[in-house]
Order: sequence, then structure tokens, then C-alpha cells
Amino acid sequence: MDTRVTVVILAAGLGTRMKSRRAKVLHEAGGRTLVEHAVDTALTLTAPERVFVVIGHQADQVRSAVESLGVQFIQQTEQKGTGHALIAGRGSLEHIGGLLMVYYGDCPLIPATLLAALMDHQNGSGAAATLVTAELEDPTGYGRIIRDAAGTVRAIVEQKAATPEQLAVREANVGIYCFQADPFWKHIDELRPNNPAREYYLTDMIEILIRAGHTIDAFGAGNPMELLGINNRVELAAADRTFRDRKVRELMLGGVTVEKPETVSVDHAVSIGIDTVIEPFAQILGNTKIGEACRVGACSIVRDSELSDGVQVGPFTIINESRVGAGAQVGPYSRLRLDNDVAPGAHIGNFVELKKTRMGAGAKANHLAYLGDSIIGENVNIGAGTITCNYDGRAKHQTKIGKGVFVGSNSTLVAPVEIGDGAYLAAGSVITDPVPPDSLALGRARQVVKENWARKRREKTPAKR
Repeated sequence: MDTRVTVVILAAGLGTRMKSRRAKVLHEAGGRTLVEHAVDTALTLTAPERVFVVIGHQADQVRSAVESLGVQFIQQTEQKGTGHALIAGRGSLEHIGGLLMVYYGDCPLIPATLLAALMDHQNGSGAAATLVTAELEDPTGYGRIIRDAAGTVRAIVEQKAATPEQLAVREANVGIYCFQADPFWKHIDELRPNNPAREYYLTDMIEILIRAGHTIDAFGAGNPMELLGINNRVELAAADRTFRDRKVRELMLGGVTVEKPETVSVDHAVSIGIDTVIEPFAQILGNTKIGEACRVGACSIVRDSELSDGVQVGPFTIINESRVGAGAQVGPYSRLRLDNDVAPGAHIGNFVELKKTRMGAGAKANHLAYLGDSIIGENVNIGAGTITCNYDGRAKHQTKIGKGVFVGSNSTLVAPVEIGDGAYLAAGSVITDPVPPDSLALGRARQVVKENWARKRREKTPAKR
């Protein structure tokens, strides 16, 4: 018997209860879209070529969210129910034997261990299908499990089609199915839209298979809260909190100190080395990698960046899509805006902004500077108030500063311009031309002093009160 599984993830709906213009599965929890979580779980069970995502609303965006994972897609142009989603994929799925597992793309917390146990149960049961059920305090919105006097599953009745007696049943179908593929496809044509919504319900396959003489098994969920779909922003926030609590716990057990962990947000893909300290209210997002023995200050945000060992990030610092070398210091109140490379031992101080800048080893910009589109050599000192004028209103230009250069406070470097090794720029200079190595450059007007001018002005024009 073929025990391999093909997974179909239902992700074609808009999700009207979310009250959003985005498809529900594109909303994020724990730093990843709901559909990414669903696919990740499927990939623990089977190969990417046996994972199919059903797309419909905003199909291109849903596809782009997960296509890099190598999964397959089924286009459900019209959303006529869960059964219709499988009918739409029949051409791609019908020839694949083994098990057919189906679940929703808006259930990000489904444990892979539960799905693996469901597969094992189905393989050992001899039933045509096994469905996951849960006893819910409030099953509103979920299909009800209808059993006979012997306790055997006879049908699933959707909320819209249920009688008052059936609505009183608390055992709910949570939308996770594991079918034997052969009988499923043999009877798929028997699905009919005989319900108030005029949709093809996948749940009707249970009754169809029973009529054909097959048995149906139910698999009780241990923790129903991990299986329920996300229907609104409150539930989305709860799922996000669960993911972040898990991630922070994982980091702490792995040797990372997280101060006030309930205030810290860390995304799913983040990695952090041992003996690093994360201070309160920090956010570590995207595909960030942080080395060992670092410190990320309170209220800082690090996104899609790489910090080597021993990096110190001061409070209220923002680092985005940048690399920071070993032992460098950034912050407090610094901003590495985009595509920066800060070499080992460099210092980026308070109210310094970098954009597409390479900062050499040991270089310093300790306060109040903007350095954009710049290549800055080793051991350069950037004085307070320095800016590189990289934009002329039409195009961006680069500034190159050689090794050991001293840039005086309030200097303005008008790009494109190059400063040679060991040069010295006097404070307050506007530099528009290249500066040779080891030269002094001054780009300011000569100071003029008129003695007693201020006293004479006061005497001539008395102050008004």
C-alpha cells in the first residue's frame, strides 16, 4: 500500500470576516504569512512536489508568498466551496496515489506532529478517511459531527445547513482530512451543490463514502486551539503572540538572554547566538542573524540584517538590510537605513544615519551625521554635523573617503567627490573638489571681525519693549 501523502492546502478565499482588502492567508503571524506557516507544516510530511496550494483571490500574491518553497498550485477561479477546490485540482491530483490530506491555509498553529499522527492513524485504520474533530465550547461556524447510536461517524453537517438539534452538537469538524486517494477520486463526481449556499462541500464526501460502504474514522485533537482558523484580527493577534512566545522561549533555552520577554518581538526565521542580550521592547525581524555575545538595546528594531559577534546596538536604533562587523558599536538613536556594511570595530553614534554606505574598520561617526552612498576607509573620523550630499535632484552620486581621514564638524561633502588617504578637512568646509592624500582642505569664507559693530548698532537702534 502506498503510504505517501499528498497535501492540499485550501488558500483561495478572501476571508470576509477579516474585514481586509488582502486575502486572509496573506496576513502575518510571527513574521510570516499564514499560508507560509501552512506550507512549512506540509513540508515536514512530504516533498514539495506533493504539496498543492489552492489559489483564487489575489492568486498572484499568494503564489509569490510560497513559490520559492517549490510547491505546486491549483487555480480555483470561482470559489464554489471546499469540494470544488478539489474538483478544480483533479487533473493534477487524481493520478497520485497514497493518502490525500486536506487542510486550510488560515490555520498556522497546526502541529506537524498531529498531522503525522493523523497519517499513521489513517494508514492503520483501514478506513476510507479520517477527519480531525474537537469538542468546542462554542462551535459556531464549524460543521457538526453527526454520529449514530453506536458512535460511528455518519456525516458532517455545515452550520448553514444544520437543524437546531444538530447545531446543539459540540463536536466540530476542524477542517483537517486524511483520505485514501483512490476511493476519494472514484466518488468525487457524486458531490452536488445541494445546500443553501449552492456550494460543493468537501464534508459531503464523508456521507458519500459511507453510502459506498466505506468506514470513516475520527481523530480527536489534543489542543483544539492549535487547530482553529484565523477569522478576525483578534484571532490573528493571538496566533502572533503564540508564535512569538514560542520563539523567545526557544532562544532563551538556547542561551540567549531576553529581558522582559513578554515585550520583545522576534520573527520565526531569526537566529541569535549564545550570550547575546536582547533588551526590553526590541524587535528582531525578518531573516536577521545575530552572532554571539551581542547586545541589542531597548526599543531597537533590527530587520533582515546580519550582526557579527560582539556587536553592541544602543537603545532606539534601527538597522535594516545591513551588515555589522564584529565588535562594532551602533547607536543609541542611530539609523542604518538600507544596504550598509559596517566593518569590525567601527562606531556609529547617536543621530547618525547611513544609507548604502561602507564604513571601514575602526572608522567613527559618533554623532549627528548623514552618510549616504559613501565608501569610508579605515580609521576615518567623521565630525558631528557632517553630511554627504549624494543627491543632485536627478541622480545619486558617491563619496569616497580614504583611510585615516579626519573630517571636521559641520563639513559638507558634495558628491561625486573623493578624499585621499590621510587628508584633513577643516570644520565647516564645503568640499566640492577632490582632495589629494595628506592634504588640508578648507572650503569656507574667511572670517571677518568688525570691532564695536554690535555696540554701535544697539546705540543707534534702541531695543523695542
